[in-house]
Amino acid sequence: MIYITGDTHGDIARFSGAGARCLKKGDTVIVCGDFGFLWDGSPEEEKVLDKLAKKKYQILFVDGTHENFDLLRKLPQEEWCGGQVHKVRENVLHLMRGQVFEIEGKRIFTFGGGENPDKEIRLEAKRWWECEMPTVQEMRVGVQNLDRFDRKVDYIVTHEPPLRVRGMLLGDPNYINALEAFLDELSKAAAYEKWFFGSLHIDRKLSGKNYAVFRQFIPVEEPAGRKGRR
Repeated sequence: MIYITGDTHGDIARFSGAGARCLKKGDTVIVCGDFGFLWDGSPEEEKVLDKLAKKKYQILFVDGTHENFDLLRKLPQEEWCGGQVHKVRENVLHLMRGQVFEIEGKRIFTFGGGENPDKEIRLEAKRWWECEMPTVQEMRVGVQNLDRFDRKVDYIVTHEPPLRVRGMLLGDPNYINALEAFLDELSKAAAYEKWFFGSLHIDRKLSGKNYAVFRQFIPVEEPAGRKGRR
């Protein structure tokens, strides 16, 4: 089973708390950005990653706006399930931007990144990376990869929401950045069953296709024993 959760921000307790008890051997969990377990490269951080490596399920994540991109880029890059990943541990992988993966029989498009609301503070602390905001080239790669599948996927996983969905919660924005414009066009051009995102730090189903996720672990499909129940 594939599960989706929101920003973990380096909190390993998220993988041992009540919400994670649904995760079983062989399952897959995808974090919608701000994974946070690659931040300072310290020995303590490596120990935490080693603990994640002992989990019996796969931990996948798209990047958000609170990642150390210097550390991410140093990781081995390889092809996995049809798309490009950075390998953190055998069972911990960074799903790169604009990729299409075939996971447990489902086709999933991933696109991390965003605009950091704490940019000025993080600049002062030297913890801001320009590459938090996706490039035009990454967006082009995403479109090219979607075109290989006639722009039809089962699920889309991003850190930021489509612009119109964001507007449902926060109202119309004062300005639109390049990523917001791209995701807005993507929401119109691609065919998909569900779209999951994590940046708003809430757990809520919005419309029939869009899901804001944070602390919950949401199965992408209704468990077999619960289908048809009311």
